[in-house]
Amino acid sequence: MTDASEDPNDDVGYHVEVGPDDVADTVLLPGNPERVDKVTALWDESKEVGQHREYRTATGSYDGERLSVTSTGIGSPSAAIAVEELARVGVDTFIRVGSCGAIQEGMAVGDLVISSGAVRQEGTSKEYVREDYPATADHEVVSALVAAAERLGYDYHVGLTMSADSFYAGQGRPGFEGFRAAGSEELVDELREANVKNIEMEASAIMTIATVYGLRAGAVCAVYANRVTGEFRTEGESRAVECASLAAALLARMDRVKAEAGVDRWHAGLSLE
Repeated sequence: MTDASEDPNDDVGYHVEVGPDDVADTVLLPGNPERVDKVTALWDESKEVGQHREYRTATGSYDGERLSVTSTGIGSPSAAIAVEELARVGVDTFIRVGSCGAIQEGMAVGDLVISSGAVRQEGTSKEYVREDYPATADHEVVSALVAAAERLGYDYHVGLTMSADSFYAGQGRPGFEGFRAAGSEELVDELREANVKNIEMEASAIMTIATVYGLRAGAVCAVYANRVTGEFRTEGESRAVECASLAAALLARMDRVKAEAGVDRWHAGLSLE
């Protein structure tokens, strides 16, 4: 591998430090670098191809299909860097896989949330496009994630996610010494009334940037906390990983079926059988 540079046209990303031959067309994007090992543990085989700062990348196969995983660290600024640099080396599909807090009743700890779109409370995507531009998941990615969850028999919910820039004040939690940001006490109730399903910190930037660039993106997160019931357990991570990995494999098959049918988009008239 050649040395990276800040040149956006360089073959190797300055931060992620991978080149075109290192990664698959589809990349899973967990936040925690330690989660990379948990992702690849479920794959058929894998090899680490890059490690720099919070960005760890491995490439391998799952269910016979090639895919990669890159950790992004916490928050949208670092996730956006990963999308930028991975897109420049040929990646066209991004699936965020992580954890979240649920804000609706009936969502159990350990359930999966598949994002259909997101509330852009983070600031990174605003530096790309106007604030009223929607953060939407690609419908093929959503379809693949739903199909994967169904095949695996995992409980899941599909709906809107809110992505924040802060774990505390921006998600309606008290800060140091009980500090409360303006409007934070009403935030979760307002989102719940608007039928938002969950809160996390990266999905809206990943989906917005991918859409701006004409790429595919989506997100699946395990519920670690339910803000209505007060439950909290670090549970369901492996389900989110397996769901995202199978979805990536299904997307590869969907793409082949589309090519054989001579169509550009997946639709109900096509079949993977």
